[in-house]
Amino acid sequence: MSTLFSPVHMGPVSMPNRIAVSPMCQYVAREGQATDWHLQHLAQLAMSGAGLVMLEATAVEARGRITHGCLGLYSSPTESALDRVLRVARSMAAPGTRFGIQLSHAGRKASSRVPWLGGQHLSVGETVAEGAPWQAVAPSALAFGEFALPAALGASDMESIAQSYVAAAQAAVRLGFDVVELHCAHGYLMHQFLSPLSNQREDAFGGAASDRQRWPLQVAERVRAALPASVAFGARISASEWTEGGLDVDHAVDFSRKLQTLGADYVCVSSGSVDAGTRIPFAPGFQVPFASRVRRETGIVTRTVGAITEPSQAEDIVANGHADMVALARAFLADPRWVWRAAEELGAATFYPPPYERAKGLRRPPAR
Repeated sequence: MSTLFSPVHMGPVSMPNRIAVSPMCQYVAREGQATDWHLQHLAQLAMSGAGLVMLEATAVEARGRITHGCLGLYSSPTESALDRVLRVARSMAAPGTRFGIQLSHAGRKASSRVPWLGGQHLSVGETVAEGAPWQAVAPSALAFGEFALPAALGASDMESIAQSYVAAAQAAVRLGFDVVELHCAHGYLMHQFLSPLSNQREDAFGGAASDRQRWPLQVAERVRAALPASVAFGARISASEWTEGGLDVDHAVDFSRKLQTLGADYVCVSSGSVDAGTRIPFAPGFQVPFASRVRRETGIVTRTVGAITEPSQAEDIVANGHADMVALARAFLADPRWVWRAAEELGAATFYPPPYERAKGLRRPPAR
């Protein structure tokens, strides 16, 4: 019996296996709205057989987008466009597949070019084909590398953004998402508040770790309260900033415990820094030890992510209790049928859409 293909529960939500499609930014939205690209992207992932398909980082307000091409959920047009895509994806989904959305705000990393055009910050007065730049915001007026200086958030702006998170969560419920996740990692706004490297506020939201956690936890509490009991709630966190003086796994354990107290059903343990010059030692399964410790010390359902590509590797992670679930990103881009290959290699049963059953048993190359 494969542990990877055994059922798992995240609070009220059950899934037929422990494989998740990780949130992956596509950078092809138009004014925050999902496009035909998202339709084909999510549809093929929906029928992959993965237990959970997470939608890419989705901005809770327009200025919270990383680029002009980032997805949003902050208006009737963005909600309607996403509804269209989800209806198609659900119609093609494997039985038991659940859908989740990652709510995000880029903070000081906002208003930049898409990655294939360099990813640099758009300067004031500079315009790309999609539109003009906008003022980025952050806990403190500290720039991200060579990006423009962000505006430090005041109390009224923080309240407005918190309300945007709640409104986006309510929209996610209307859209029928099974899982709602806060993006508290990878150098974006929530992470910027948590990190001593980017948060140098002198009010109640800066200073000691408990104070830097205050606003993200307040938002988490309000989002959880806005969700019905049938929807799972969690967060993606950075368990290491790979930078001296930055966040570490001790902080991840503490923050996970506090999220759990507020009603979080799971955490997805990643890593990443708010420092633009940080070099991350990328290697197969390099973040698994962080997830393992968070799971061991908190008992919260834990998902791990990062350079997981092979079925045997994923099986070992969950079978040995390092995480309850594994999330794959680039492996699914390289091979949207990864779950089928994993089931064949591990001797497990999985779903094949009837028109594709004739492909069952054919060998496919590993996703590297």
